[in-house]
Amino acid sequence: METYDAIVVGGGISGLTSAAYLSRAGIKTLLLEKNSKCGGLVNSFYRDGFLFDGGVRALESAGVILPMLKDLGIQLEIRKSLVSVGIENDIIPITSKESLKDYEDFLKKFYPGSGEEIERIIAIIKKAMKDMEVLYGIDNPLFTDFSRNKSDLIKVYLPWFFKFLFTLRNISRMKIPVEDLLDRVAENRSLKNIIDQHFFKNTPSFFAMSYFYLYLDYFYPKGGIGKLAESVEGKILEFGGNIEKKREGIEVHPVKKTLIDNKGNSYKYNHLIWTADLKKLYSILKTEGSPAKILQGIEEQQERILKSRGADSVFSVFIAVDEPPETFKAISHGHLFYAPSRKGLGETNRSELKDLLKNWSKYSKEDISLWLKRFCELNTYEISIPVLKDSDAAPKGKTGLIVSVLLDYDLALKAKEAGTHEEFKKELEKKMIEVLSNSIYPMLKDKVLFSFSASPVSIEKVTGNSEGSIIGWSFEKPIPVISSMMKVNSSVKTPIPNIFQAGKWVFSPSGVPMCILTGRIAADKVIKKIQGIRS
Repeated sequence: METYDAIVVGGGISGLTSAAYLSRAGIKTLLLEKNSKCGGLVNSFYRDGFLFDGGVRALESAGVILPMLKDLGIQLEIRKSLVSVGIENDIIPITSKESLKDYEDFLKKFYPGSGEEIERIIAIIKKAMKDMEVLYGIDNPLFTDFSRNKSDLIKVYLPWFFKFLFTLRNISRMKIPVEDLLDRVAENRSLKNIIDQHFFKNTPSFFAMSYFYLYLDYFYPKGGIGKLAESVEGKILEFGGNIEKKREGIEVHPVKKTLIDNKGNSYKYNHLIWTADLKKLYSILKTEGSPAKILQGIEEQQERILKSRGADSVFSVFIAVDEPPETFKAISHGHLFYAPSRKGLGETNRSELKDLLKNWSKYSKEDISLWLKRFCELNTYEISIPVLKDSDAAPKGKTGLIVSVLLDYDLALKAKEAGTHEEFKKELEKKMIEVLSNSIYPMLKDKVLFSFSASPVSIEKVTGNSEGSIIGWSFEKPIPVISSMMKVNSSVKTPIPNIFQAGKWVFSPSGVPMCILTGRIAADKVIKKIQGIRS
């Protein structure tokens, strides 16, 4: 049985980051990934010559991603991922901070009797954007080598730090759910629907209302989102790290400091960083022989984790179209948020959905189909067009689309339990394409070459993420992990000796930058412990 200084479980972007920094520090490191490919939700794939992104559609640096790449010596060809926003037949580009005024006028056109409400909403967005400029306006200090840039510490980071503290105070005041915030400043139900249905249910107001800032920060790597993960994976190997794929941890023995994988292999570790699903970790722990005090801490956290729930997930349709990119470029940028109806989802996705899930067996197939029809007609679609960001992303004269809507995991689960999951996917896929073909993309009526889809159940199966969640914990229930930026360094700690955690399940709210950040923090803590022992 081989012993490693550090074992990292999970080859998503957080695990890749941890393994890269551990390997660079000369730590004997092993990364275990359950799939045949690393990256998790930061992945891309080809289907018949069309490039699709399987998880994240665009990246925002947030003062983390680009500095991390620079720090690791990675050169990634990137370009801006421009965003458009549309309702019904009108679509506007979002190209600069000045576009916020266009967005205000755009909303007033659709909701002419709600001008003052819209102005209050825009004022909140402006404030959130200013705070985001402070929060993410400089390179994160973790990725800055102050030994080579000592002047930056005094000239840049010390003044920024005081602004940062003030900004954190503003953020703490906007932790209420975005739905509650909108209720305070607006009465028009459709206006509130069209804004809050962009987000996961009960998303904290600050992170929801800062979406306009993120639109301006989006970028896209040539070759797809997966190039980010591939480039970090390459650095792990370059630094002498080890990667084993199709290896899933099925037992962790903290007292023995041993991990057993699905192939029956046993590994000894001095330190372990768990970047996969936390429910999985706490369900496979073997705590025999643990001291009573440590066991109590583990069991308390285990209870919190196992009774918690992942956030809403997404349903994605991947479409190949026999239509040149120029047709789609004339409609929008390569990243579009589009609502086919100004009415918005409203109770369709609230009380109606709750009743549907509660009384699933009482609903006929036709009833469910009618609900899905309303769900598709009133929703907001996130549409990514890779070939408008990378001209090599589709065969010449053709275009690939990735169309997504937020979807409750339980809806897909009910279909799976009824043995109709594939049928459910096909019907929802068909209805989404129909809605778009009857609105902004009439060419979808007769020019679709092929299409396929993935539900939250599909995501759960492939990635191992509970409830198919793509962002971590649900905002609708108490969150079992740290959610304060001031405590982010502690988010990687666990009650389990010699085990750290990182990734989207250890801090809320999360995203790719936070996954990278916690991956780096966890690696640094392991490096410090090992170097302390060696010295």
